[in-house]
Amino acid sequence: MKLLSVNIGKEGTVQRKLYREKTGIFKIPAEGAVQIGKLGLDRDVIVSEKHHGGVDQAIYIYGDADYAWWRNELGRELTPGIFGENLTISELESATFAIGDILHVGKVVLQVTSPRIPCKTFSARMEDAQFVKKFRAAERPGLYCRVLKEGSVQAGDPVHLERYEGEIVTLLDVYRDHYAPDFRAESIQRFLDAPIAIRMRKEKEAQLEKVIGR
Repeated sequence: MKLLSVNIGKEGTVQRKLYREKTGIFKIPAEGAVQIGKLGLDRDVIVSEKHHGGVDQAIYIYGDADYAWWRNELGRELTPGIFGENLTISELESATFAIGDILHVGKVVLQVTSPRIPCKTFSARMEDAQFVKKFRAAERPGLYCRVLKEGSVQAGDPVHLERYEGEIVTLLDVYRDHYAPDFRAESIQRFLDAPIAIRMRKEKEAQLEKVIGR
């Protein structure tokens, strides 16, 4: 695999039904090297910090294998960054990943923490009111990652996958559970045993507390 594009966003707006909403989803390929820190790409804008960003969602990755599927499905060209991803990587197919998998991108080291859960802003960005439903059904969510080792990256950098050796929770396990949660204690604990993102960990801890307290 190799890094095809590094995409940086500036603050923009999308049209919702009754108002325009600020967003950082509009990302375009950057030229040259870009620094990656614990909170993500240098100069990348995050507008809604309640739902986006943070150390466990510092970098969003989308793969060219998933893009190829979408190009065929939608019947149109899709350029790197259109899904709001920070890094576009060749050959990568998000459904094949597990929580905890590690990606070495050049000298930067990233760890997969969660899938992307699509929102209405994404539909507005794609100018398709049904796109959230389409994205959910496709089960090609892309990867949110935490940064284990900071550094700079640029298009053309080699990408190496290191599989997680602990409790295996696939990206699609997490994705499907978001829409149809399994509230059994053993199922919740399985998620907590994996290095999931902090937002999800808090949700699962609250779920487990309710189950145990019954």
